[in-house]
Amino acid sequence: MVKKTSDVPQEFSRAVENLIADIRDLPQDTGRSKKRRPTELTTVIDELMVKYRISHDSVEHSIREKWSELVGVANASYSHPLTVEKKLLVVLVSHAVVRNELFMHRDSIVEKLRKLPGCGEIKGLALRSG
Repeated sequence: MVKKTSDVPQEFSRAVENLIADIRDLPQDTGRSKKRRPTELTTVIDELMVKYRISHDSVEHSIREKWSELVGVANASYSHPLTVEKKLLVVLVSHAVVRNELFMHRDSIVEKLRKLPGCGEIKGLALRSG
């Protein structure tokens, strides 16, 4: 008696599908795309909500709320925290003097940042012109 490994039929590879198509005088599949199983919409929506942090407070949001307290009102008006990438806070700075100020005080700014909830992993600032 032969045991079934699963009740779900296995899909053939593209080469086997093309061989069968050739035998049956059907056109071959020459496309580059892969056949994928359909995914339920609820699963896709849940993954997108997690990926783009929809309906969740993000670290960046809490940093933006406290930005003027972290760097001062004058510096905050010429700078904008964007995102956290590889444990660095990316900040757009529109004025060279403010960029130098933030660079000179980056250690104290990072210390204040680490005290915010969810920001303990931030190691430094990445200042970009913008």
